[in-house]
Amino acid sequence: MNKTLVAIFGLAALAGCSTTADDALREPKLSPVGSGLYEYPPVTVQPASFPGAGPRTRNSLWTDDRADFYKDPRALDTGDIVTVKIEIKDQASLDNNSKRSRTSGVGATLGLGGFFGNWVLPDVDANLTADGSSEAEGKGKVSRSENIKLSVAAVVTQKLPNGNLFIAGQQEIRVNFEVRVLSIAGIIRPRDILPNNTIDYDKIAEARISYGGRGRLTEVQQPGWGQQVYDIVAPY
Repeated sequence: MNKTLVAIFGLAALAGCSTTADDALREPKLSPVGSGLYEYPPVTVQPASFPGAGPRTRNSLWTDDRADFYKDPRALDTGDIVTVKIEIKDQASLDNNSKRSRTSGVGATLGLGGFFGNWVLPDVDANLTADGSSEAEGKGKVSRSENIKLSVAAVVTQKLPNGNLFIAGQQEIRVNFEVRVLSIAGIIRPRDILPNNTIDYDKIAEARISYGGRGRLTEVQQPGWGQQVYDIVAPY
């Protein structure tokens, strides 16, 4: 292997622990405004599969599209904004142990002797044995504790045939060289929106909530891509 190949492999190994080219020697870039609205494709449904928005009478003053007689501050149509309150307090602890062992043995004995005409065959004895054993032991433990309390504004991107709303939103906060990203998407019912135009996260169907980040702190907490590739292909 010549010096050129050695240099190439050396640079590739170093690149596995480096940051991306766009964020090198500078703070991470923020995403363009509105990029989080259309991250998910529109929901396609058959209109016949949805029941009507509710019973309506010709002389009734109440419909599901209005919360009062004069003005409704709630999000009810495409482009409206609704505030989602996220409050997650969860704990989980799992501890699993497994052990397996097996022992097997096989034995056989064979003897031969006799004569052929005037030739006397010598006695031949054979004893064959085979032993095998295997043992496997596994142990896994997971301890998780989450406590998240925050709010994020989402935009109604689609109105389904039965009146339900598809919302999506993304919030990015950059502090020094670290960007915190909060994304949320899901389907809500207009009746679950409170009069102050807020909704709890547990009222969102098909909820997709992501809270993470990117930047220098996130990079050092994750192994480089070279290490990740090695972990995939390593047989042990």
